[in-house]
Amino acid sequence: MVMMKHSLFSLPLLLLVFCHSTTTLAQSPAAAPTAPAATTAAVPAPAPSTPPTDIIRILKKAGGFTTLIRLLQTTQVSTQINSQLLNSNGGLTFFAPNDNAFSSLKPGFLNSLNDQQKNELIQFHLLPTYVSMSNFDTLSNPVRTQAGENPDRLALNITGSGNQVNMTTGIVNVTVGGTVYTDHQLAVYQVDKVLLPRDFFEAKPPAPAPAPEKPKGSKKKSAESKATPADAESAAMSLKQRHVMWVSVAVATVVVGTFSW
Repeated sequence: MVMMKHSLFSLPLLLLVFCHSTTTLAQSPAAAPTAPAATTAAVPAPAPSTPPTDIIRILKKAGGFTTLIRLLQTTQVSTQINSQLLNSNGGLTFFAPNDNAFSSLKPGFLNSLNDQQKNELIQFHLLPTYVSMSNFDTLSNPVRTQAGENPDRLALNITGSGNQVNMTTGIVNVTVGGTVYTDHQLAVYQVDKVLLPRDFFEAKPPAPAPAPEKPKGSKKKSAESKATPADAESAAMSLKQRHVMWVSVAVATVVVGTFSW
């Protein structure tokens, strides 16, 4: 009897718990589906652009070329070099005198040059092609520079043996001290002296003076000056013959007048 009452009491409690669990489950929202993780494609970083070659930047980085940099800027040859490197496939070779090389020049030498001569001086240090240190022995002398092709006044002779390169201009002998910069398009070599062309030290032939203007009567005077003695004698004979003729006419006139009386 006691067990039956206990069972009857437990049944409603069990039903109550069951109903509550069912209601809770019914009210619980369904779990939202998990969204797939977004995949982000890796974008490669842009390659850094190579800045154009700048001769001034190269010399400033190397150091010791203050005077040369000033000349390159005042003559605007630095702009010319950078432009040539962009528009030419042959490259350039530049012999760069350092500040010690310029300080060994005669005092006041640079100031004595006009703008054209300063430009020519820098161009004389430039070869219109790229030449590596080991290829100077392949050049034909005199080597053509960008200063011009006059072999007498702008001659540059180069001899090379391995890494030993010597040059002469007829005024100064120069040795290549080492490589400042090379990228197989531009080669910059340090030199221990300034390359001085003979053009600055040899007197140039004076320009021919214009011919003086001849006076208006020069032709008549010239003709008279060219008269020969035979011409003078002939002129004298003609004058004598005219005189005889005049006398004969006068005599005839008198005779005729006499007979008419």
